[in-house]
Amino acid sequence: QVELVESGGGSVQAGGSLKLSCAASGRTFRSYSMGWFRQAPGKEREGVAVIDIYGTASYADSVKGRFTISRDNDKNTLYLQMNTLKPEDTAMYYCAASTLRWGTRLDSRDFGYWGQGTQVTVST
Repeated sequence: QVELVESGGGSVQAGGSLKLSCAASGRTFRSYSMGWFRQAPGKEREGVAVIDIYGTASYADSVKGRFTISRDNDKNTLYLQMNTLKPEDTAMYYCAASTLRWGTRLDSRDFGYWGQGTQVTVST
């Protein structure tokens, strides 16, 4: 079992940057694939980025080249560096953990553990 707590959200103008963090409890963080998902009002939750236990990352087309997912297994922490933010990036961002060690998709069904979310708001 793993517990996840996100931080780092906030309000920023378009073109700005934010870095989200996700602190995980437990000693087995390094054995989970991790992901970031987001959900805007009135929309379904969508996958943003995932990273497996080997550090291999995948991104949604909408964020490629702008967002970077990373993990620090010694600190039990997942990160999402978001650059060149756009108003359409506005959403609640969730951290998630999967017991799948590799091959994890940008699909919430692959993830069994979720944080409470952190709000990101991008204004024009």
